[in-house]
Amino acid sequence: MSSVYKAYARLLKTHPMAVQCLQAGTLMGAGDVTSQMLIERKTFREYEWQRTARFFALGTFLVAPILSRWYGFLDQKLGSRKRISAFKKVALDQGIFAPSFLGVFMCVLGGSQGHSMAQIEQEIKTNYKDILLVNWSVWPAVQIINFSFIPLHHQVLVVQVFALFWNTYLAWKTNKSPTFSESH
Repeated sequence: MSSVYKAYARLLKTHPMAVQCLQAGTLMGAGDVTSQMLIERKTFREYEWQRTARFFALGTFLVAPILSRWYGFLDQKLGSRKRISAFKKVALDQGIFAPSFLGVFMCVLGGSQGHSMAQIEQEIKTNYKDILLVNWSVWPAVQIINFSFIPLHHQVLVVQVFALFWNTYLAWKTNKSPTFSESH
């Protein structure tokens, strides 16, 4: 196992963005698989592969690059692994970043599903508040630990591992409403 970790650490050091993008995409895809198979209880025939591919792509090309840059910005402006810095980072992360990124995520997800702006707006009206409130009930604790104890180059991974559960919730929540599930 140590050789796997060493290879991972080497790749993370030499290709940090590529590794973070692939791990985020993989974990977001896994969240959708978990949602479809365990929460929604879809059969193999009902399983929507394109939906999982969509979540993989969103994690790879949207979530990881933005999180990586955001965490780097916070680290540069507020410092690393100090308790007061961690609390400031969480305040900015949850007060400014999370609400705006959630809106961006929901718009990009809807667009990737081929939805009209009217459908996307309805989905945001229907689910944004609930998702944001759930976000605020779980993520501050995760981020306090992440910003306090985890080195910057591992923060996206830590968030994405925890986000396996979050992505399962997001996949379920954003695909259960009639607005977003009509055109699957």
